[in-house]
Amino acid sequence: MTSDSRQDAFDRLMATVIARRGGDPASSYVAKLTSRGRAKIAQKLGEEAVETVIAAMSSDREALVGEATDLVFHLAVLLADARLSFDDIRRELARREGISGIDEKAGRKL
Repeated sequence: MTSDSRQDAFDRLMATVIARRGGDPASSYVAKLTSRGRAKIAQKLGEEAVETVIAAMSSDREALVGEATDLVFHLAVLLADARLSFDDIRRELARREGISGIDEKAGRKL
């Protein structure tokens, strides 16, 4: 898989999430989660992060891939709610490229 096809998958995911945000909560998980507010979306993202950590600790690659996918999906829902996208993440990653993590963190505003 090329990096372009991965980028396209993220873009397709975001487009789907955005399209479903205003849908019927009875028939769309994205609409249901969105209707419950950002705090609930963030809580669900946190739950998925914990499940991803548990899967990582089990050394089960398939479980880790599944949980990481759930984590990215819920991140997309949160980003859409904040009117952000994976493009915003891509820009920030590009900005940080070549900067050590220690230096980048030290330069953040408190």
